[in-house]
Amino acid sequence: MPNPPFRADHVGSFLRPPALIEARSALKAGTIDAAALRAVEDTAIRDVVAMQESLGFKGITDGEFRRTYFHTDFLLQLDGVDEAGGTQVKFHQHGGKELEYAPPVMKVTGPVRHVRDIQRRDFEFLASCTTQTPKVTIPSPTMLHFRGGREAIDETAYPDLDQFYEDIAAAYRAEIASLADAGCRYLQLDDTNLAYLCDTTQRENARRRGMDPDELPRLYARIINDSIRDAPADMVTCVHLCRGNFRSSWAAEGGYEPVAEVLFNELKVDGYFLEYDDPRSGDFAPLRHVPKGKTVVLGLVTTKLADMESADDVKRRIEDAAQFLPLDQAALSPQCGFSSTVHGNDIEMAQQTAKMRLVMEVARDVWGDC
Repeated sequence: MPNPPFRADHVGSFLRPPALIEARSALKAGTIDAAALRAVEDTAIRDVVAMQESLGFKGITDGEFRRTYFHTDFLLQLDGVDEAGGTQVKFHQHGGKELEYAPPVMKVTGPVRHVRDIQRRDFEFLASCTTQTPKVTIPSPTMLHFRGGREAIDETAYPDLDQFYEDIAAAYRAEIASLADAGCRYLQLDDTNLAYLCDTTQRENARRRGMDPDELPRLYARIINDSIRDAPADMVTCVHLCRGNFRSSWAAEGGYEPVAEVLFNELKVDGYFLEYDDPRSGDFAPLRHVPKGKTVVLGLVTTKLADMESADDVKRRIEDAAQFLPLDQAALSPQCGFSSTVHGNDIEMAQQTAKMRLVMEVARDVWGDC
């Protein structure tokens, strides 16, 4: 079996089926318990695994079906991390519409510690459901810094931010060791912040929070590198850059140039899942910085719109990317997950499957047997 990331791959999250949405509501209402919800999740995960396998995908996720948000459900299981409301953001939609939304902000209230396995049980269930390569997606450790900055980190616990950075990385190393011990060999870190640093408005917002947007990419590379430094040699680590993915809307725009050199040459991951579904992500020129031995998974099929791309158009865009990146270092995927939060994007299940099928068919045409 080839190593991940695969020629046809995907970011991770899928639309939640109605039965799962209903079960979550029932848990909140107190009419079922956590065990009953987990049983519904188990059934839904088996179904979404079967969907991925039936289309020929080799990298398999649980659709993030056990989460409400791609990041909070994980981060809140670390000691010293709490949720502190949200920061109001204007998310943008195709057609010029705007959506007001306040994503949850994590607040560090004490020393950050890994005190329990977070994803191990979920990984073990996923691994039991597939004969292919199970992939675990977790939020990037940078998610505990960018949105809140210094004000969201308790100064009593962390008068020195360097100690905070070291503790985050240590907590992640413990979780990755747990996953590795369970057999995980394909890990993806979901990072909105490096992509947000490509947006002029988000960069200015960072300055207002007392951060230097020119220095943050290097800091974030250091934190991520420290987090994954003890991963087994045969564990493939990837990072996914996202500009916001809530109900078919986004929060940031701009090409990768401001972060490209650090992203590709200082960040010690094996692969990158990059959004490239429309002009808000810029051109392919930043890919010239990608060194040999690393793979870029081109997110050319949008998860935000129901409209289907044509196979020929996707192939043409792969050819455009190949002007800056050798074709044997490229792969194809949807631009993001289909449901980074439980709310999901504004498309139907059948359209989701059709887009996944398109990715597989194009990848087979371009690279042969996937």
